Amino acid sequence: MAKSSGLGWTTFSIDNAGGTPVDVRNDCTNLSFATPRAVQDVTGIDKSANERLLLLADGSLTGDFVFNPTGAHTVLATIPSTSVIRTVSLGVGGKSLAMEMIGTDYPLQRTNTGELTASVPFSLADGTVPTWA
Repeated sequence: MAKSSGLGWTTFSIDNAGGTPVDVRNDCTNLSFATPRAVQDVTGIDKSANERLLLLADGSLTGDFVFNPTGAHTVLATIPSTSVIRTVSLGVGGKSLAMEMIGTDYPLQRTNTGELTASVPFSLADGTVPTWA
């Protein structure tokens, strides 16, 4: 089994409000994403260990971006004013993950040293189970 690092992302794109993918890799400095499943505890009083059922799947992503008015900002700036579902595509190590998501905030921060950045959250939007390809 080949192991790989988190270097060399081949894809991180977010659709703009018109549905066109925009490559945001160069403006993203940090990325975290999760594809959790909810669980229901169904443990009867006759058990000494937990029993659980898998429930709904979910997906979330948070990207940390450097402000670039001609790059990622062109996609992220419309988050507060539209409810457009966007395709968010990730690719690393020959594997890819695409999810239909909604951006929920575009919180720009200017630090006392002059950095202008945003940590932008996305949530699964269309009810499709996130699946790596």
